[in-house]
Amino acid sequence: MLYKNIICLLSILCILTGCRDQKKATTTKPNIIIIYIDDLGYGDVSCYGATKVQTPNVDRLAQNGLKFTDAHCTAATCTPSRFSLLTGMYAFRNNAAILPGDAPLLIPQGIETLPSMLQKRGYTTAVVGKWHLGMGIGTIDWNKPISPGPLETGFNYSFVIPATVDRVPCVYVEGHNVYNADTTDPIYVSYKEKIGEEPTGLSNPGLLKMKADTQHSNTIINGISRIGYMTGGKKARWRDEDMADVFTAKAKEFINNNKNNPFFLYLALTDIHVPRTPHERFLGKNAMGRRGDVILEMDWVTGAITKEIERLGIDKNTLIIFSSDNGPVLDDGYSDEAIEKAGGHLPAGDFRGGKYSAFEAGTRVPTIAYWPGTIKPGISNALMSQVDWMASLATLTGEPLTGNAGPDSKNVLPVLLGAANTKPEYMLEESFTLSIRYGNWKYIAPQAKGTPDWLKNKKIESGLQQQPQLYDLQSDPGEKNNVAAQHAEIVQQLQTALKDIQSATNSKGR
Repeated sequence: MLYKNIICLLSILCILTGCRDQKKATTTKPNIIIIYIDDLGYGDVSCYGATKVQTPNVDRLAQNGLKFTDAHCTAATCTPSRFSLLTGMYAFRNNAAILPGDAPLLIPQGIETLPSMLQKRGYTTAVVGKWHLGMGIGTIDWNKPISPGPLETGFNYSFVIPATVDRVPCVYVEGHNVYNADTTDPIYVSYKEKIGEEPTGLSNPGLLKMKADTQHSNTIINGISRIGYMTGGKKARWRDEDMADVFTAKAKEFINNNKNNPFFLYLALTDIHVPRTPHERFLGKNAMGRRGDVILEMDWVTGAITKEIERLGIDKNTLIIFSSDNGPVLDDGYSDEAIEKAGGHLPAGDFRGGKYSAFEAGTRVPTIAYWPGTIKPGISNALMSQVDWMASLATLTGEPLTGNAGPDSKNVLPVLLGAANTKPEYMLEESFTLSIRYGNWKYIAPQAKGTPDWLKNKKIESGLQQQPQLYDLQSDPGEKNNVAAQHAEIVQQLQTALKDIQSATNSKGR
């Protein structure tokens, strides 16, 4: 089987490169690192047009790798995108939505995932950073081993925060256990009612580093009020300012421990999500304030990982994919002057909307594939979705997916490696409705309920309307002119395609 996989990999590389780099082809499976940023917009890095902030390490990946201009996460919010990336399945099939910090594991037990597939092919796998896909079954006891979780979905090692930085519990979980837990100070968490005597943002606003809206004004941890209530676990609590350093150290440790064998690292950073609390060495370094500072911090982490694989001499056998889980948001619950200090910065570039939005900026995100000696530097205008990474990496590392594995994932490996610029026939996007792309056409399905009240306060155009929307992104990339009435046949075609995807129980034409 090993020789079969090696021959398969060499054949793929030969075909994709026209055998030009056959002498450079590795004789082992490539290491795979996915650097997944939180809430990073299309226009938030300098290689995608940002001028108010410079991201030299991300730029270096783009300059020496393949930069995609029309690549997408699957959803405009975090949990659904992460679910799709790791399962090759659209989030709506499992009713995936933004989870609270004490939610049970969302990924169904026993299904094939991206990491479990790679495990079976000889990879050691790890997740470091933000999880936000639930843990355990039913009510979680944070003082006992927590299972199932990342280790039960295909990861050999995990060091994560359970949900988001703005939600309790504010602790790391390594494997099945809270990291640095103290049995004499048990942890209790509630999303239903206040517990314990911990101060909250509403009762003790003078203790806060930054003000927050009502949703984010529950238990204060490290001077920041959160969503939800927590008591206990004082030794285990994170310090927000150290989080990027902690994740970088854990990621580098995993890379060093597995440098001689194929590994998969899913590095899911918490930057640039709120609350934006950069380490002191980044604080005040950018004119855009805290949001600009955490972009700098994110870029530093990216450089630290890239430099580490170069130091170890494994860069030519390592594929790095850099991307984001959804589009950008400025005001997302905390008063950090992100709007006031934007200074003309366009986090979504020329596109409309952002995080939570059905418009393009909700899912069109920076995406770079970097593999020295294998991926030729350049720019790709191919339409690509993160849901297709699972099938593509399966083909890269051995054999195509079979059966029910990755039911919505299609093999676009030639596109990912820059050997082809073909576009998938249809690409689905999820927000609070469903949208579908077909070439330059984009159809947004009607949403009868309208925009949720809480979303109206985000200062982002939701894209939710009660009538069909159709946009020609070639002539109208800003989605300003709804041409559904002028192209009834295209609307009908895309409505039918959307219904077909919704009703499909397995992939077609993989």
